[in-house]
Amino acid sequence: MTTFGDRLTEQTRLYATPLCVGFDPFPDLIPGIFGPPGELETLERFFSAVIEEVSGKVPVVKPQIGLFEPWGAEGVALTGRLSRYAQDQGLLVILDAKRGDIGSTADGYARAFLGVNAPTPCDCLTVNPYLGLDSLQPFAAAAKAHDKGIAVLVRTSNPGAKDFQDLDCSGAPLWVRVGEQLVGLQNDLMGQSGFSSLMVVCGATWPSEAVRLRQILPKALFLVPGYGAQGGAAKDALAGLVTGPRGHEGGAVSSSRAILYSKKAAEAQTLADWRLAFHETLVASIHELRAASTSVVEAN
Repeated sequence: MTTFGDRLTEQTRLYATPLCVGFDPFPDLIPGIFGPPGELETLERFFSAVIEEVSGKVPVVKPQIGLFEPWGAEGVALTGRLSRYAQDQGLLVILDAKRGDIGSTADGYARAFLGVNAPTPCDCLTVNPYLGLDSLQPFAAAAKAHDKGIAVLVRTSNPGAKDFQDLDCSGAPLWVRVGEQLVGLQNDLMGQSGFSSLMVVCGATWPSEAVRLRQILPKALFLVPGYGAQGGAAKDALAGLVTGPRGHEGGAVSSSRAILYSKKAAEAQTLADWRLAFHETLVASIHELRAASTSVVEAN
């Protein structure tokens, strides 16, 4: 198997888009045609249909495990089933779990998500670096051993990110120092495509920070949340990516609610109507990113 960085680069070029569809279950927003709100079977039917619609159109999806966990062990098990189904349909899976711990506990998390026959499988796992570099090592080792990736939180999309991430650390913000500490991991997880299997999370709401982070980590992949419902514009979402042969590459731009829960899809009375409405919203997002990519290239 090729590295995660190589697989994502190949898929991004194949579909000519860096769009990542996030899986954020909000029961009250799921159309009634999928079943009663709040039932796991409804979630499974809905997200299985989403997987079928996005397969062959985007390279990657991103389940948010925290929004499945309110259903307990069955919700976690559903996350695993959806991840496996997405992979079976040719999609890469970034699991948004933001794990971070030390020693044997970190190793347990790494085996649970990145190991052989992981119960909750994924191609890449989001991790929190704020316990130090040693807390990342079990995840990085599992990623290297099994051709997976890790997506490290650096500059997150939420407004409160500035509370800690902007604190001055010897003349530079904390998020810059975190990025600088990741250079070794970037190099250790390099693939043949020119990109590493190290991802760094930098929100679409911080385009100038994304440019600076790209200078620090020129070969890392970027995971860009905040595009769509959180207010990040398409052009800003591409700020940390690089120009490739078929548009911007070197990362994934994630959108969840704006794609999953359009007004037209919510009003659908049949599955066929829902599929058509969902398809229109998905294609509109793909085209918006492509148009922004073209404008960026022309401006440069």
